[in-house]
Amino acid sequence: MQGDPVALKAAIEAGRKASFFCANCHGETGISKTPEVPNLAGQNPAYLLEQIRKFGSGERQDAFMQGLIKVLKDEERVQMALFYAAQAAPPTKANAAQAARGKDLYAKLCVRCHGELARGNDLYPRLAGQNAVYLQTSVARYRDGTGIRNNQLMAIATAPLKNDDIAAIAQYLTQMP
Repeated sequence: MQGDPVALKAAIEAGRKASFFCANCHGETGISKTPEVPNLAGQNPAYLLEQIRKFGSGERQDAFMQGLIKVLKDEERVQMALFYAAQAAPPTKANAAQAARGKDLYAKLCVRCHGELARGNDLYPRLAGQNAVYLQTSVARYRDGTGIRNNQLMAIATAPLKNDDIAAIAQYLTQMP
């Protein structure tokens, strides 16, 4: 589909239509208006599709998301992933001092998996332009082992972080384009 711009455009448009129920939480173009809810705009489509699959299979637990995902056909899931990937993820304002400190921490602990520009890949999510509150909550849950998603690499990477370190990393990431 990526080699056929007409088919890709049609799939993205179909994904926009299929994602109508997602807009309540994730925003019409994948930019959430609720700080605790992740932005989906600009996310890697393969990564996003895998998360959709995990919700559908029950590997990721969230009753609301699972109910919504289960009604989607495989083709709609792909179309939605392509739609969100095609949306711009604009940066937000951040505390400059915290962002500078967060940049150093990100370079030491996160860049290996999430990339220098925090755009992720097929396996790891895009973090650039993400909601700071969502980032802080997610990272703290990985560190504390209290989240729905537990990942050994994330637990190791986040173990030394204090809450103010997590806040600094979130400030750095939210202001990235």
